[in-house]
Amino acid sequence: MKIYTKTGDKGETSLFSGERVTKYDERVDAYGTIDELNSSLGLLAAHLDGNLKTKQSDIYQVQSNLFNIGSWLATDPSSDRKSFLTKISLKDVEQLESGIDEMTKELSELTGFILPGGHPSSGFAHLCRSISRRAERKVLMLLDQSSGYPDEIEVTIRKYLNRLSDYLFTLARFCNFSNQTEDIFLKSVK
Repeated sequence: MKIYTKTGDKGETSLFSGERVTKYDERVDAYGTIDELNSSLGLLAAHLDGNLKTKQSDIYQVQSNLFNIGSWLATDPSSDRKSFLTKISLKDVEQLESGIDEMTKELSELTGFILPGGHPSSGFAHLCRSISRRAERKVLMLLDQSSGYPDEIEVTIRKYLNRLSDYLFTLARFCNFSNQTEDIFLKSVK
């Protein structure tokens, strides 16, 4: 099977549910940003080493959940194809919260704003965090403008994406901590 189909050469693509839409459609933009985040998380996972290697399985789970969210977004809410999709659940949100709580126990109290960076793995985590926030904005705009998903799906997607940026912020700090690298605090410039 060839990777190229030529069906998008005129600026359209197909949703999972079969509809043809422009490649700049809000739905495509939303799940495309989820895909961008997923790719960035793959880069982050590849750069976790030493005692951070244990966090790779957490990242892989997040990537799987994002793939499932993207599948929902790539499917028209009125389509019967929804029955083929994997749901994420509040348990997935709770796993993010547990991860945040577990890492926070190891970290010093946050006393100010920190700048993205420090150890390279922390920088990658911060990049993922900012892409996650952009993805959340795009997905929320889509959900607010075109409801129709089952409430349990929509509510869970909203909570998951909101919690994910918190998880990635905490992971960025944890990457610095695990590599004996100080967080870089914002200094007031006067």
